[in-house]
Amino acid sequence: METLNERGRTIAVPGAVLAVFEFGPEPGPDVPSLLLVHGYPDDHRVFLPAIRELARTHHVVAYDTRNAGASAVQGPGGDYSLKALVDDAFAVLAGVGVRAVHLVGHDWGSIQGWAAVQDPRADGLIIRYTSISGPDLGHFSGWIRGRVRTPGAWPQLGAQLLRSWYIGAFLVPVLPEAAWRLFLTRRYEKMARRDVGNDPVRGLALYRSNFRGRRSPAAPTRVTVPVHVVVPLKDPFLTPALVEGLESWVDDVTVTRVDSGHWWPVTRPAEFAALLRQPVTTP
Repeated sequence: METLNERGRTIAVPGAVLAVFEFGPEPGPDVPSLLLVHGYPDDHRVFLPAIRELARTHHVVAYDTRNAGASAVQGPGGDYSLKALVDDAFAVLAGVGVRAVHLVGHDWGSIQGWAAVQDPRADGLIIRYTSISGPDLGHFSGWIRGRVRTPGAWPQLGAQLLRSWYIGAFLVPVLPEAAWRLFLTRRYEKMARRDVGNDPVRGLALYRSNFRGRRSPAAPTRVTVPVHVVVPLKDPFLTPALVEGLESWVDDVTVTRVDSGHWWPVTRPAEFAALLRQPVTTP
C-alpha cells in the first residue's frame, strides 16, 4: 500500500492544543486545498482511506478536534461549545496558511462545517462546502418544530426522533461512559478496524455542551458558497427528509443520495474522493 506523506504539527488555541496533519503537495494555483473535519467518535484517521486517493491531486488538511485523537484540552472542564469548535477550524486554516479551501465535514464535523460557512470569517476563505451526515443545528431545530405543527409530517418526525434516541442517552451521567468502556468501544473498533482509545468517552462532551440546558439554536443565516449535501440513505441516525427546506437559506445547494450507511466516507473511500474532485457547477 502506498505510504502517505503525512506532515504533522500542533496549533495552540484557547483552551486546547490541536494536532494537525497535512498530506499531498503544497497548495498552489493547480493544487486545491481540502480541510476534512471528522465526527464522533472518530479522529482524523477516519479519512485516511480517502486521503490516499485525494493526496495525489490535492493539498489535504485534517486535524483531531479538541475532543479526540492526539489533540488535548488544557485547563479544567474544557470548552466544547460549537463556537469553540468553529474557532478551532479557522485557527487551523490560519495556522497552515490556506487562503482558499473546500471544507468537508462528516457527522459532528459537518455540524461544525455548517456553522463555519455562516461565520463572517468564511468570506473568501471557504469557497465550497461538502456536508455528510450532520445537519445545521438551527435547521434541524426548525425542521423538528415545523413537523410538530404539521400532522401530515408526523411520520417523518417520528422517524427522526427514533433515530435521535442516543442524544438523550448521552446526556445521562455516568452510564454512557460505562457502556463505552464495557462493550461499545470494542464493538465500534471491530467495525472501524482501528483503535479509538478513549475518544468515545471524551467526545460525550460534544453532546453535553451543545444539547444540555440550552435554548433552541438560532435559525440559520444565508449561505452563498456552493454546498454539496451527501445523504446516505441507510444512515441509522438521520432521516433523508432532513434536507427538505435547505434551499430556503442556501443559495446553491446540491443533494446527492448514496446507497450506504452513516460511515460512507470510510466504506466507500474511492466514491467519496471522486465526489470531492467534482467541479462546482453554477445553477
